[in-house]
Amino acid sequence: MSTAQPSPDRDGVAAPPAWEPGYDIPARVGDPVAAVATPALIVDLDAFERNLDRMRRRAAELGVALRAHAKMHKSADVAQAQIARGGAVGICCQKVSEAEALMRAGLADVLVSNQVVGEARVARLVRLTERGAVAVCADHPDQVAAFSRAVTARRAETGSDRLTLDVLVEMDCGSGRCGTGSIAGSVALASAIDASPGLRFAGLQSYYGRAQHIVDPAERRAALATSLALTAATRDAIRAAGLPCDRITGAGTGSFEIEGASGVYTEIQAGSYAFMDADYARVRETTPDAFEHALFVLATVISVPGRGRAVCDAGLKAVAADSGLPLVHGLSGIAATGLSDEHCTLADPEAQLTLGAQVHLIPGHCDPTCNLHDWYVGVRHGRVECLWPVTARGKVF
Repeated sequence: MSTAQPSPDRDGVAAPPAWEPGYDIPARVGDPVAAVATPALIVDLDAFERNLDRMRRRAAELGVALRAHAKMHKSADVAQAQIARGGAVGICCQKVSEAEALMRAGLADVLVSNQVVGEARVARLVRLTERGAVAVCADHPDQVAAFSRAVTARRAETGSDRLTLDVLVEMDCGSGRCGTGSIAGSVALASAIDASPGLRFAGLQSYYGRAQHIVDPAERRAALATSLALTAATRDAIRAAGLPCDRITGAGTGSFEIEGASGVYTEIQAGSYAFMDADYARVRETTPDAFEHALFVLATVISVPGRGRAVCDAGLKAVAADSGLPLVHGLSGIAATGLSDEHCTLADPEAQLTLGAQVHLIPGHCDPTCNLHDWYVGVRHGRVECLWPVTARGKVF
């Protein structure tokens, strides 16, 4: 920290000293991991790259396109790696602001795999079509009408009749969340999109979120079999109504093998495979070519108040707990037992941990954990190789 004395301003009140460069980042390129300010998001770059390679290979073997879901990491750098190295054709986002941030950073092919409601938000979505390929989902005729009005208005503003928004019908394939509730409803909505000025019917969104986290493989396959049959029947009904339905998109890290091999899906939306959190590690079947943990919350032991117990500095503000407590990586016999705002309590029966020791926590759920941080610290061979901003952190509107 600077030792320069603050100089008085014009009212004679001392102005605060300026921060030295680097105080707003957790580390500098070249630093050893021991020098990283904690808590911090650490990416094991070797494991991350192996995960990208594995998914690129599996998508090619399954004969489906990969559209990596960027809501998981919210980072332009990670998304660009998923495309350049990992073979993704583009990305998914969940919110307009998220898509805006990532497109400003250079991403050019985005599916907003969600519903967008509200005149101002829809107008912003439509303007994104001037930056690249943009598609969005709908499950209600009012959404379709709003999209068409916004495209028509933007065409009038810009004088371009070529501006078009791709819209997919989102069907409820079993999650009980968003989506049309019947095959007939999906057909009617696809026809409404096709008939609406400025819109192009672009296919079917069928994402079975609940199935992603069914741990038992047989139960998961049974749930997906029902979903696949409904998705195929909906596709066929749309085609029978005279509309092409060549893009069927959905699936995730917990289900893409089954949906990708089904012959129904043309595109998979996995995202967490790149980092692999503790919850998905419980779901994914173990194989010699399994995805690896590549994301950790690095924490420092700040208290050892009694034998068998230690406390580190990564609490709920640094690691999400909606999918359970984090796992402790690489230290046998040590486990997280509780989280509060700023602390994680660790059971350490053999008293392995001392003050200042670092621990690598594997978050239960990577998506909300990533949204808690400003930076990824990319590490290779024990040193910081890169710093990536969490480009769309907080972009949830």
